[in-house]
Amino acid sequence: MRSIDGEQTLVRIFFGESEKWHGRPLHAALLERLRREGFAGATVLRGIAGFGASSVIHTTGLVDLSADLPIVVEVVDDAEHVAKLPPILDEMLLGSALVTNERVRVVKYGTGKHRG
Repeated sequence: MRSIDGEQTLVRIFFGESEKWHGRPLHAALLERLRREGFAGATVLRGIAGFGASSVIHTTGLVDLSADLPIVVEVVDDAEHVAKLPPILDEMLLGSALVTNERVRVVKYGTGKHRG
């Protein structure tokens, strides 16, 4: 297991739930790719509503439960791993997307094993 602490970078990758990578949901394919590349971790969040560059609002409703909802993939890692992201994202993000990054302080990172 890798260890990260102190000043790191948080990258957020926003795209629509309908985005695919080789026929699979993009968020699942991206998560697997980041794991293979040795990233410390990533989390996929599904939004309940949002809009992007097109200004079209995507939301769930009683009639349409499968609207193209927002997905956010969050990655916190060191500079070496974050530097690997642009070519991965250039390869995999084929549709609309937004990528941001900011400095964060990691105060705890671990396996989550419970003490008995």
